[in-house]
Amino acid sequence: MSAVLLSLAAIFAELSLLAFGGGNTILPEMQRQVVEIHHWMSAQDFSAMFALSQAAPGPNLMIVTLIGWRVAGWPGVLVATLAKFGPSSIVTGLSLHGWRRFKDAPWRRMVQTGLAPMTVGLVSASAWLITRASDPVWSLGIITAVCALVTFRTRVHPLWVLAGGALIGLSGIGQF
Repeated sequence: MSAVLLSLAAIFAELSLLAFGGGNTILPEMQRQVVEIHHWMSAQDFSAMFALSQAAPGPNLMIVTLIGWRVAGWPGVLVATLAKFGPSSIVTGLSLHGWRRFKDAPWRRMVQTGLAPMTVGLVSASAWLITRASDPVWSLGIITAVCALVTFRTRVHPLWVLAGGALIGLSGIGQF
């Protein structure tokens, strides 16, 4: 196996075991590995790949497969995808038995309560990272903040907010 494929396997197997609270919690470390350490792509390319992976139907972390493709073609797709989803699936399957067994244990509720703020922090870090890479000028950052605020504070469907952001981007308003 080539050095690149071994690197992909090592990175995504490790990230697989660190993804508490969902796959998006590992985006900052994934971006750091892919962009800053291995220089396989720019931060803007990573951000664009993330946007594409979120727009496409399928798993939430389709970006892993796209990174594998970008870095090493079909072998990269296979290695990155299996490395990301294999280890966590095995650990989840093994842990589920114990989790069910101790469903009424008082420590279980404490563990769940403790993991919630950690997950929120990791997801927030991911959002910040993607925003920084996607918004190279301050005006785009403002558009992103307004879109996030509208999504969180109103009942407007996120697809309408996304369409509005796309129209603003096409109009060139955010490029000043």
